[in-house]
Parts: sequence; structure tokens; C-alpha cells
Amino acid sequence: MIIALWICLFVVVYTFVGYGFVLFVLIRIKRLFKQPKVFQSATDLPTVSLIIAAYNEADLIAAKIENSLSLDYPKDKIQYIFVTDGSTDDTAKIIGQYAQITLLNENIRSGKMAAIKRAIPFVKGEIMIFSDANTFLNEVAIKELVKHYQNGQVGAVAGEKRVFIPEKADASSAGEGFYWKYESLLKKWDYELYSNVGAAGELFSIRTALYQPVESDTIIDDHMIAMRIAEQGYIIAYEPMAYAMETASANTAEELKRKIRIAAGGIQSILRLKKAANPFNYPLLTFQYLSHRVLRWTVTPFLMVVVFVLNILIVAKYDILFYQLMLAAQILFYGLSLAGLVFEQRNIRIKPFFIPYYFCLMNYAVVAGMIRYARKNQSAAWEKSKRK
Repeated sequence: MIIALWICLFVVVYTFVGYGFVLFVLIRIKRLFKQPKVFQSATDLPTVSLIIAAYNEADLIAAKIENSLSLDYPKDKIQYIFVTDGSTDDTAKIIGQYAQITLLNENIRSGKMAAIKRAIPFVKGEIMIFSDANTFLNEVAIKELVKHYQNGQVGAVAGEKRVFIPEKADASSAGEGFYWKYESLLKKWDYELYSNVGAAGELFSIRTALYQPVESDTIIDDHMIAMRIAEQGYIIAYEPMAYAMETASANTAEELKRKIRIAAGGIQSILRLKKAANPFNYPLLTFQYLSHRVLRWTVTPFLMVVVFVLNILIVAKYDILFYQLMLAAQILFYGLSLAGLVFEQRNIRIKPFFIPYYFCLMNYAVVAGMIRYARKNQSAAWEKSKRK
């Protein structure tokens, strides 16, 4: 039991903390032999196509369009494509008022990946840039993204997702904000070591020539599009100075709905990205992919439960202070998580309690997502989460 406990605990700690520490050490060793690439000021910018898929975004779409049109990029080198997917509000009507935009309207809702596929034949740019309809980009986002294509090995570039966190944040804001700050740090280190292992749909780009068709029933299209390019041997770069801002989910129920969908999509992607998981193709990519994605989306949430149960059994059988303290620490952590749940229900906003709560919520979502995918209950059509 003790050996099993330590094996399970090692995997859990490695997944959430240890991998970051390993990255930190590896990139510092790498810097002794090779400095990070410095990009030149671009004189001949590539042509780009900005693609936004929208579903019932009438309340935000005009602001998204104005944000897109105001981006600092030569107007003769940027194409705007907005794709509507079965919207039942005035989204298409509002988009149609802008002559600069190519509108692809479809009354049948087929899902985001199907919407993106409809846009591909209309793309004219050397670089395709994808962004969500409910996020807003910083002015120099496109210039910051495309500079990485000076490196011929780069096939995709992921931007940074930033979550607006109010001073008195609730669980969804505090937890999601903390999570994305940590994720952004890992992505920065992933790229410095070799490559990112996915991209967030809020903002990412690819070389148009490298686009690989992705199944229309794909749940997390952004991740799959980027990873299909990585499976061709190209690097997924990361650029924190190109970012998309959005508010947090309206509450933890909305955030849980979003996380369960992502978890279901994560299992689907693992089953389909066989080349990325094969170390005989690109060993470093596989190491990063398994460490950063696969462990989180598969065994780690279950191992957390196993660690807790084994710890109880060991304490019941052996009178060892160390394992008693370990169990007490786990009980305290899950107690703080439960307190976070109670505080959120009562609208009491104390951030330190929300981090454990969000962490447990995130891992519960993985289990729920696996069950949903196994039961084939997860649609490819994206489910809008209510935002603050």
C-alpha cells in the first residue's frame, strides 16, 4: 500500500507541479547552449485571414467586429471571415452591415469545426488566424503572432488567453484566472524547450498550407487543428504579447459546463492523436504532450482519490506520524475546497478558498467529461457559457 501510495502521489504531483519544475530546469540547461530566437522587425508582413465563428453573439458581435477592424495590421494584407453557425438572433444581420467582412451564414447548426471547414475554401491569406467571437484582441496581436513564422520550423502560433479578474473575485473568476496564469507560464516554457501541445481557440494561428482537415464532430477544434500540424513535425509557438481578453464564466456552474465539454474533447483528441503519443516519431513532443495534456485528461483525477483512500488505509494499519500528517494535509485541502463551495453559494468572496475549490472542480470535470464522452452525450456544437 505504501509503495502504491507513493507511485500515485508522484504522478499527481508531477502532473500539476513537477512537470513545471522539470521544464524550468531543462530550459535553463538549454540556454547554456542555445539562446532563444530573436526576431527581426518585419518589413514584408504575410497576408492573413482572420476567421471568427459565431453562434448567437448579437450582443457582442458589433464590438468584436470593431475590435477586429482596429487591429494594427496593413489593411491590404488582412481578410476578415465571419462564419455563423445556426444563429437564431441578429448575429448574421449585424455582420452583414460591414462591407469589409466576408460573411458565411448557415441556418443549420453543425458545430464550430463544421463552421471553420466552410470558411477554408474562402481563405486567401498565407496565415489563418482564429479567434472567438466573445474575446477581444490587443492592437498588435497579429503582428506579434506572425513574427514567429520567420522560423521555418514554426507551423502554428498560439496567443495568450487572459481572464479579467475583478478585485472581489468569486470562485469562477479567481480560479479560472489563477489557472490561466499558470497555464500561460507552462506554455511559455513548453515553447522555449521545443513546442506547445495545443492552442486555445481565443487566439491562435497556423500556416494555411499546413492545414489538415479535422473531423466535423471534433469537440475541441483549436487543440486538434494545432496538434495535427505538430504531428507533421512543425513547432507550435507561443506568444504572450498577442492576447485575447475575456471575462470569467458567470459562475462555477457555467465554468463546470465548459470544463466538462473540454474534458470530453480531451479524451476524444487523445484517441485520435496517435502520432503525437508515439515517442518514435517526435520524442520531445511526446514527452511534452503526455506530461502537459494526457496525464491531466486521463489518470490523474482518479489517482487523487486513490491517494486519499490509500492514505486512510495506511493510517488505520500503521501508527506512523508522517502518514497521519499527510492525511491531515489532504483533509485540510479538501476542507478548504468545501469551504470555497459554501462561500460561493453565500456570496462570500475570499480568494484563498477558491483556488482549492476550483482545482477540485477542474478534476471532477475530467471524470464527468470522460463519462459523457463514453456515453456519446457530448455534441460537437459548442455550448455558450454565460460570462460576467
